[in-house]
Amino acid sequence: MFRLAHLSDIHLGPLPQVSYRELVSKRITGYINWQRNRKRAMFGDTLIHLVADMKAQAPDHVAVTGDLVNLATRKEVEGAKIWLEDLGDPHWVSLVPGNHDAYVPGALNRAYREWHPYLIGDRYRNGMRKFPYLRVRDNVAIIGVSSAEATAPFFATGTFKRGQALATARLLRQTKEKGLFRVVLIHHPPISGAAAWSKRLIGKQLFSKMIRDLGAELVLHGHTHLDTLYWLGGPDDAKVPVVGVPSASQGAGDEEKPASRYNLFEIEGEPGRWSLAQRERGLRPDSTGIDWIRERELLVDGRAVEAKPRVDARPARMAS
Repeated sequence: MFRLAHLSDIHLGPLPQVSYRELVSKRITGYINWQRNRKRAMFGDTLIHLVADMKAQAPDHVAVTGDLVNLATRKEVEGAKIWLEDLGDPHWVSLVPGNHDAYVPGALNRAYREWHPYLIGDRYRNGMRKFPYLRVRDNVAIIGVSSAEATAPFFATGTFKRGQALATARLLRQTKEKGLFRVVLIHHPPISGAAAWSKRLIGKQLFSKMIRDLGAELVLHGHTHLDTLYWLGGPDDAKVPVVGVPSASQGAGDEEKPASRYNLFEIEGEPGRWSLAQRERGLRPDSTGIDWIRERELLVDGRAVEAKPRVDARPARMAS
């Protein structure tokens, strides 16, 4: 059995000192949002306790689906590098960036430089920073996709363009031929209506088309700070689970957002007969510690077992 942990939306705090020059940009809106909302909900020991609990569960690998920082200032990005190194070795941790990591033009390039070992595939060649990437751990293929881009104030959209779709499709085909359990990591949910219009994934139709044609066994995302389970249609009427996780830094007591959580996915079986279980651990409502939240089977012998899965399947044409 292979155990994969999933964290997202770290939003490391507190914010460092931000210069007036740095605030003359979209960062001013994010700074105000932090001071009014996230400062209270996300600054404390919550993340430290959650990560310690996750490590105690001894997963075989860890997936982090973006938003390590808030405003993507230089100090934040450098601090996130230290946090990643404390989280674990790059061979053990796979990362894809989120919209906050690309908050303003140029920020994502700095993140790539600082977090580089966590953002590359097994066959990385010096000088190539490219998505999607592929990592293979035991019988599991981890395919990292980037939806991160700098956007205008009050927008947090992501993109999944044709070039990346075609490259990801090739990886899905190759790893299927090798009989691997395929996990796709992306920050924005590739589901219609899963995020507000101003925070949506542009190109989710391409993503749906790719999954419908080639399939996958699991898609993991963040962005919404919610515990969600959707399904995408795959080949031969298969259903592919699409799982979102709350922010790893969220404190208890918020009426709209669940408290800090991570997922543990237990993967076993063989091609065509994969079994997948989801175990959620997170902060107790009274903030007294981390506990089990929910356990559910998603796939048994290759079949979706959710009683009434929500299926999003509105694919667009994608020429090869």
